[in-house]
Amino acid sequence: MKRVIEYRKLLEVDKDVTLKALKTIYRNAMKEAHPDKFVDDEPGRLAAEERSKKVIEAYHFLVSINNETHEKLQAEYDETFNNYIIKDFYLEKQTLTVIHLDGTTFEYLGVPKNVFGKMCNADSASRFAKRHLYGKYLFRKAAKATAE
Repeated sequence: MKRVIEYRKLLEVDKDVTLKALKTIYRNAMKEAHPDKFVDDEPGRLAAEERSKKVIEAYHFLVSINNETHEKLQAEYDETFNNYIIKDFYLEKQTLTVIHLDGTTFEYLGVPKNVFGKMCNADSASRFAKRHLYGKYLFRKAAKATAE
């Protein structure tokens, strides 16, 4: 959740921002922080590169957790959780990553360690997730898992 707050602060948006407004804010932020504006100023160009990387990362992350994005993904989300069991899951810095048998991966943000521990000890991780994760935590779709 800390990352969400930092990204919203960086782009100066709230949780109810629309995708259209977010795109406009992103473009304006990139105009200000674009490295090409600093042709003869090497330290300024390097600082602008770092800022632009952060802006790009923040934009893509905020798009992935936006309500409009969730509405577009709802059918796929429902199909995944109704038809595919959990293949693997792990917790890293309060981000629970859940990988399903079809390779679809979702990240749940702000999941406490005690909830992760209960999920590890549950008879069925899929059933536990349906009861205690889905709909209760902010989530985003991650990249599909690759075949090993």
